[in-house]
Amino acid sequence: MISACISLGSNMGERLSNLKAAVDMVAGLETTALTAESAVYETEPWGLKDQDRFLNMCIKIETELSPKELLKKLQEIELGLGRKRLIRWGPRTIDLDILIYDDVQMDDEQLTLPHPRITERAFVLMPLLEIAGDIIINGRHLSSWLEDISDQGIWMFKE
Repeated sequence: MISACISLGSNMGERLSNLKAAVDMVAGLETTALTAESAVYETEPWGLKDQDRFLNMCIKIETELSPKELLKKLQEIELGLGRKRLIRWGPRTIDLDILIYDDVQMDDEQLTLPHPRITERAFVLMPLLEIAGDIIINGRHLSSWLEDISDQGIWMFKE
């Protein structure tokens, strides 16, 4: 089994319910087991600013799916939860991104691993630190990347 980390985000509809449903669906994938999940954070939008705040979290899984098989399954989950890809970085019911897939490095038109914008996004770094704090990207620990962008709006979500 291979270890992978996935980020989840939602800013449309019942945001928390969307995240919980997505976690359950990922955990239910064949040959996949959920091994860790972060707290939920409320965050300012990134990229396109004129939209509602997001709820974000990260999960860690063990899987036998290949990176592209996992990507396909995550896209199916997004569609099943009402995701429509209308505007880049725009509002969405759910967004699922593979951040890390073991130590795999790849870059093609479908998938780049590790995710190319991990180090730019507090809404990814904070929850990822909770579940996989020992990860090094480009020679730097996740916490050192977070120090560079600590001014991004992010709060622990309380139901």
